Amino acid sequence: MDVAAAGEALKKLSIEEILAPLLLQLAIIIPFARFCALVGRRFGQPFAVGEIIAGLLLGPSCLKRIAPQVWEFLFRPEIHGLPHELSDPVIGKSFALLSQVGLILLMFLVGLEFDFSHLRWNGPVALWVSLSGILLPFGLGLAVSAALYSYIEPHPVHGNIPWLGFALFMGVAMSITAIPILGRIMMELNITRTRLGAITITAAAVDDATGWILLATVAGIVRSGFQWSGTLWMVGETVGFALLMAIVVGPILRRFLRPMISDGDISLTGLVVLFSGMMICSFITGHIGIFAIFGSFILGAVLSPEPGLREAVSRKLRDIVTGFFLPIFFASTGLRTDIGALTAPWQYLGALLVLAAAVFGKFGGCGLAARFGGFSWRDATIIGVMMNTRALMELVVINQGFELGVIPPSVFTMLVLMALITTIMTTPILLRIMHGTELEPYIKSSGFIRVKPTKMQLA
Repeated sequence: MDVAAAGEALKKLSIEEILAPLLLQLAIIIPFARFCALVGRRFGQPFAVGEIIAGLLLGPSCLKRIAPQVWEFLFRPEIHGLPHELSDPVIGKSFALLSQVGLILLMFLVGLEFDFSHLRWNGPVALWVSLSGILLPFGLGLAVSAALYSYIEPHPVHGNIPWLGFALFMGVAMSITAIPILGRIMMELNITRTRLGAITITAAAVDDATGWILLATVAGIVRSGFQWSGTLWMVGETVGFALLMAIVVGPILRRFLRPMISDGDISLTGLVVLFSGMMICSFITGHIGIFAIFGSFILGAVLSPEPGLREAVSRKLRDIVTGFFLPIFFASTGLRTDIGALTAPWQYLGALLVLAAAVFGKFGGCGLAARFGGFSWRDATIIGVMMNTRALMELVVINQGFELGVIPPSVFTMLVLMALITTIMTTPILLRIMHGTELEPYIKSSGFIRVKPTKMQLA
């Protein structure tokens, strides 16, 4: 189909013809993601793990192989009058837009709930753990990229992948610790106020903040075409925007919104102001050349010092974001991931190499830093295990790398598997090695573990 014919076909396309298959996909994805999240929770996993698995099960990794006709009907629907080469992008882009709106809302909540008190150091150990959690994984990411680069395939949209962009994104992907998921795991285990918990969450918070700065910088480098003058200009604009938000906009907006909060709730007008602010900030950072999601994150961060606002807005938005938008994001990731496509020997070895580098970088690097800081081997292992959690934030990073064209499909799949495995590891290992540490009484009192009755109790 030529350009003119494609244009005419798209003009004749009605909204209902696009909406119908999209609604069917959402009607399946959202409850299935919730079901998998609840099943995962029964196995001691955070909800995010089940939702990631839901996306993989619905994608080409599973459903397409088991029931290809069902998968084609659901995720490659025919739109009347359009060939697949046009209908697939139309549906895919519509789905991706919903996913990106969800990410904007999510990153606003992440910024809003970021506890800056964690940045007050809990001693020199936290500093060394944090530095190790960034430098070693980033260096290993560069080494892995050098080993894989000669084998990777071109990006399906952007073509040949530049080595520098690939290497930098691999470094960032290895460096991320998913503080929202880690924080949720620690809350469920009742260990947030322990010494080990405080040191870990402090180091993770600094790692996360550093990771986002690195991601923004790398995105600027890639989008500037690897021209350092353009990159420096983007970084300067980003820093200027962040300072403007922190020094001027944040205090004014907090003062403006304060009267709109009462009894732990925020008025509809206040919510509209926040939505408008999110979209404006996202537009600005997108226009600068970094990702739109950074704008909403910065807005949330500058509003986080207002506890009443934080609680009221989180109460309003958290359920709709986690119940509706996050399953869409996980599903879109799963639909891009085809585990079965890893068929060549180098791809299997590459997946193992990525996982090994990720685990050694965080688990090994942070654990050794804690050990040299005076912790016992068991306590140091606990810190390393918790710092190895990646999950949602890792998926955000690799999805952005794929959109920029610096992560090919095969490596995308490797990184999704790494994000899933490193998150699944966290809770079971913690429960196994907690005995004899300060965490044991806190975890046992949390109700997370189902204590089996003794023979005497049964009698």
